[in-house]
Amino acid sequence: MKNKTKAYISGISIVLSSMLAVNVYADDYRLKQVSDGIFYHQGAQEDANQHNKGEIANTGFIVGDKCIAVVDSGGSYLEGKALFEAIRVKSDLPICYVINTHAHPDHFLGNAAFKDTGATFIGNDKMPAAIESRKAFYETRFSDILGEYYKGTEFIEPTRLVSVDKPLTIDLGGRELVLNSYPTSHTDNDLTVLDKNTKTLWTGDLLFVKRIPALDGSINGWLATIEKLKAMQLNAVIPGHGPAQYQDWQHAFDVEEHYFSTIRQQIRAIINDMGTINEATESVGLSEKGKWLLFDDYHKRNITAAFTELEWE
Repeated sequence: MKNKTKAYISGISIVLSSMLAVNVYADDYRLKQVSDGIFYHQGAQEDANQHNKGEIANTGFIVGDKCIAVVDSGGSYLEGKALFEAIRVKSDLPICYVINTHAHPDHFLGNAAFKDTGATFIGNDKMPAAIESRKAFYETRFSDILGEYYKGTEFIEPTRLVSVDKPLTIDLGGRELVLNSYPTSHTDNDLTVLDKNTKTLWTGDLLFVKRIPALDGSINGWLATIEKLKAMQLNAVIPGHGPAQYQDWQHAFDVEEHYFSTIRQQIRAIINDMGTINEATESVGLSEKGKWLLFDDYHKRNITAAFTELEWE
């Protein structure tokens, strides 16, 4: 009987400890209002670690008259719960949609926190395949990186899919959102969310601000997509990483475009001279070094990915 009592008390302690962790986390989960009914949490401009709890991507939500749409749920179940609690401070309306801008783990691993809300999960039509192809790696990698902060995390894929040639419009009640998918750019499964009421665009990782963009798709495709996005009539832009942009939002795209145009031009010159990928990684884009956070962590990866693509033009 004593053993059963100890086990019961131990179980209760674990549950209470978990609840306390979520509550403490939620209390520290700061939101910024971008425009009427639109809120986001700005992730740390870092790689995921236990100190930042994997909270490195921008997450947030849009409130309509009838329901709420989440845009990117964060880098773990725990972050998703913190976002859920932050939403509940603002509104008790039902959460009808969870929209993921792409399949990188810092943007969708919080989905499990919303699985019992009845929400429909939405993403690019290539997102499920992208998740499946890297699921084992992400699970091992992020459980190692986050430790206890990874607990409860699940891989929940979108069930309503958006193709490149067929945008999707959803209505939150007096508020229509237009969801667009794109040809391979940052990834092969990018998606944006436009709030028609306020002309606010959630770009996902099609836009990085201050933090160096990470190429996991096509440099040519990404540059073409940037041109499309710059042509839009917008009042505010919420990037995948970094602060929201307002009147001067096009400048943020210009900076990103300059980075990719610079390295593309220099890589092409090396390829035309029959140079090697090693030459490119050691010499291309060095003028950009002082302009981006995490430059040393991602720049050579970008050069490698771009070179591999451009040498077959």
